[in-house]
Amino acid sequence: MKIGGKAYRTIWLGEDGWSVEVIDQTKLPFSFETVRLSHVEEAADAIRQMTVRGAPLIGATAAYGVALALRADASDPALERALALLGATRPTAVNLRWALARMRERLIELPAAERIAAAYAEAAAICDEDVALCRAIGEHGLGLIRAIAAGKPGKRINILTHCNAGWLATVDWGTALAPIYLAHDEGIPVHVWVDETRPRNQGAALTAYELGGHGVPHTVISDNAGGHLMQHGEVDMVIVGTDRTTATGDVANKIGTYLKALAAHDNGVPFYVALPSPTIDWSLRDGVGEIPIEERSASEVTHLRGLGEDGRPGNFQVTAPGSPAANPAFDVTPARLVTGLVTERGVAPASFEGLRRLFPELAQERAK
Repeated sequence: MKIGGKAYRTIWLGEDGWSVEVIDQTKLPFSFETVRLSHVEEAADAIRQMTVRGAPLIGATAAYGVALALRADASDPALERALALLGATRPTAVNLRWALARMRERLIELPAAERIAAAYAEAAAICDEDVALCRAIGEHGLGLIRAIAAGKPGKRINILTHCNAGWLATVDWGTALAPIYLAHDEGIPVHVWVDETRPRNQGAALTAYELGGHGVPHTVISDNAGGHLMQHGEVDMVIVGTDRTTATGDVANKIGTYLKALAAHDNGVPFYVALPSPTIDWSLRDGVGEIPIEERSASEVTHLRGLGEDGRPGNFQVTAPGSPAANPAFDVTPARLVTGLVTERGVAPASFEGLRRLFPELAQERAK
């Protein structure tokens, strides 16, 4: 995708050929800045502090973090330390665990002298594959938007999304936003209702930034406005991303997603979840009971980041002094509320049979 007419991915190698550069998403939308990562600890901090975020991008950053670690020390103990350090950064997104397992499998049997080059090559492959997966998700999701457009010719197609599942959450293209970009580029009159997505406002800050940069019509709304819009026929479909999907089709996504699914179900609005296959956790069947939910700092609830009257960004307290706050970062939407899962291989029912039909080899591998 492009920023100011220049094509960007969210992660790339620096000019020196070994350091890693990422877009600092904590600075968006008020300034566009990049960060150079040169040590595994910096990669871990970038994930933990949400300089990078979104399940696919977290996995890609962790993969490059392993490469950075091996550049300093390619021994078995150093590899295991790097995997442990990166694996402990964020608990909910399964792509992190998937990417680290893939890196370990690729590297553990190699002699130390070959590991650095192999690690960089594998991290690059993970990034390239993510771009291809997201583009394919976009193509399959585009079919859903076309079908809606065919039923209301010449009228605006209103799509509601929650959090940020665009190219900033992946290496490129995005998951939930990829079909929207393709529909817009095709000339379908799409309009996006953008949930602000408290407490970190990834919708208002990141999704709106992306859509505006691409020229996609959109409107930022408060998180609690979605149900009202559905009641009044102002939402044709909901599409969101996910950080972990169980083998049975339950999905964990940014806190507040479950409430959107309930409202959509009550109003007969189709609710889709877009995901690449590495986001499926074949080891889990009960999302509510088994998916770990990250509890983040209370300060994300008590304070908001924005522009002050002087035009400078800053953090501003919005709660009563002394009031405690809780901050579960994700919730789980049961499969029964999901109309379909949009993957790189097509749209599947949110069920084990639906996922197994599209990914028989992955389901069979897990069964072993």
